[in-house]
Amino acid sequence: MAKSEPIEVEATVTTALPNAMFKLKLDGAGAHEILGIVSGKMRKHFIRILPGDRVKVQLSPYDLTKGRIVFRQK
Repeated sequence: MAKSEPIEVEATVTTALPNAMFKLKLDGAGAHEILGIVSGKMRKHFIRILPGDRVKVQLSPYDLTKGRIVFRQK
């Protein structure tokens, strides 16, 4: 079976949690809250994320409550 592609969405960081985790509010009409974890490349290059930042998140099609933060918008 082929690997499922991740779903990319944009979100806003609402709160910072321990261990590089964040509460994110997804854009759109539903405005769901998910848990976001910083990706490995962003940790490696020490990219800081603060509450209020706009980020790009990859969601797994299997679990839509957790996501990987892959890009911080300027």
